[in-house]
Amino acid sequence: MPAGRWRDDRGSASLWVLAVGALVVSVALVAALSGAAMTARHRAQIAADLGALAGARHAVEGAQAACARAEMIVTRNGAALAGCRLDGLDLVVEVKGTVSWLPDGLEATQASARAGPVWASP
Repeated sequence: MPAGRWRDDRGSASLWVLAVGALVVSVALVAALSGAAMTARHRAQIAADLGALAGARHAVEGAQAACARAEMIVTRNGAALAGCRLDGLDLVVEVKGTVSWLPDGLEATQASARAGPVWASP
């Protein structure tokens, strides 16, 4: 069978390599972005946990003192305090975290934590 003008497949391997390479890069990019988002979520949760624990120690002094301490710890852990309230002697802390690759103004992650005294049973 003679090789016609449309049957010439020279260079098609380059196109296949380019397509497979683009697919591999796309999958790697999605995996990297997913990992960054998961890391940001974990960091926000850690900031919320530490803020709640630190603030709960000051719960007997009132909501203002407890939330001020929680906010200090949350901001030092790279998150922003979204909400803070006392529920009895339990301190409830809500945190907003960010992902560095998202544009400013987009909320990336949220986390909350609750801490308070442990009551011993007789």
